Amino acid sequence: PMVGLMIVAAPFTASAQSAPLRVEIDQAMRIPLRAAAGSVIVGNPAIADVTVVDTNTLFITGKGYGVTEIVAVDAIGRTVFQRQVVVSDGAGSGRVRVWRGGQATEMACGSSCSPSVRGGSAGASSSAPSSSQ
Repeated sequence: PMVGLMIVAAPFTASAQSAPLRVEIDQAMRIPLRAAAGSVIVGNPAIADVTVVDTNTLFITGKGYGVTEIVAVDAIGRTVFQRQVVVSDGAGSGRVRVWRGGQATEMACGSSCSPSVRGGSAGASSSAPSSSQ
């Protein structure tokens, strides 16, 4: 009875130890699969997008700040890939958020800054920073 319990618990232990994938916003990460994928499911497509290059290769692109999960299954429904994906701005990303009143504008910066194509509100916090007046 104890051996059967260990066999059932082993897959959960292995998957719980998988660290989340960290993808920077507007960047892509190549993911090789251990077997051919038949379908790919993205928990929240506003956070991450997946491009299927071929049956054994995915590219995950960070679209919005947050956490989601990506699952790839083979033609008969067995899981070949399953990971939590964390999309963030990354360190030294060249992005800043400028607040004017309650409106945030996301800026992309190189030698100078300009509004990013995200339009200002995508990925911006919904509330303005508090001020002491």
